[in-house]
Amino acid sequence: QVQFAESGGGLVPPGGSLTLSCAVSGFRLGLVAMGWYRQGPGKERELVASISTQDKDHDYANAVKGRSSVSRDNAKNTVTLQMNGLNSEDTGVYCCNQVPAWAGAWGQGTLVTVAS
Repeated sequence: QVQFAESGGGLVPPGGSLTLSCAVSGFRLGLVAMGWYRQGPGKERELVASISTQDKDHDYANAVKGRSSVSRDNAKNTVTLQMNGLNSEDTGVYCCNQVPAWAGAWGQGTLVTVAS
């Protein structure tokens, strides 16, 4: 069974940093591209960062480009997203999933709230 377990969210002041982690199970991580998705209040879920199977290609949404870094450890079945310079627009629930997303396997995500 494909599963994603996200952690690392919390309340962060504007300008702060955060590292989100995702533990995956039910498939061989090294065979699929992975992504971090977020859904802000009243917004559609969007893909904010993606990473290719062997960590060669990283892509970021314009909203987070230049202040985010996605990484993966295929041996440990984990995917990580580090974000710096957080602002209120970064508030939302962050989920990891394959790219394209495995529709039936969304985890609960981890809530990031950027506020002073």
